Amino acid sequence: MFTSLYREPLIVQKYLPKVREGDKRIILVDGEPVGAINRIPPPGEARSNMHAGGKPVRATLSIREREICEAIGPTLLERGLIFVGIDVIGDWLTEINVTSPTGIQEIDRFDKVSIEAKVWDAIEKRLGAGASLPA
Repeated sequence: MFTSLYREPLIVQKYLPKVREGDKRIILVDGEPVGAINRIPPPGEARSNMHAGGKPVRATLSIREREICEAIGPTLLERGLIFVGIDVIGDWLTEINVTSPTGIQEIDRFDKVSIEAKVWDAIEKRLGAGASLPA
C-alpha cells in the first residue's frame, strides 16, 4: 500500500518484543566500542529513540554485544568509519549509524568519559600518520 501511494524508499524491520526492555546504542571509535546507553521506550510506545521519548539509562556491554562489536569493528575500521553508533535489541544488531550517531552526551554523563575526545584523537592519529580522511 505504501509503495502505491509514495515514492520514498521503504525499510521493513521485524518487530522484536525485547525493544520494550530497551534499544542499546553502542558507540564505536575506530572499530572499538567506547560506550553504550540503553534507550527505554515510554509506556505504550515501541520506539525508544530519545527524540520519540525514549529514556537513556546507563548500560554496559553484554558478551553478545561485545561479539557483535568484534565481528563488525574490523570492517568499520577498514572502511574508514571513525565514529559509528550501532543499535542492538536483545541479541540482534538492528542498525549501523554512520552519520552523526547520537548518545555520546548521555554516555559521557553516565560514565564520566569524553567520547568526543576519542573521536578527535582518532582523526588526529590518522592525519598524523599521513592518511587522508574519507570524502
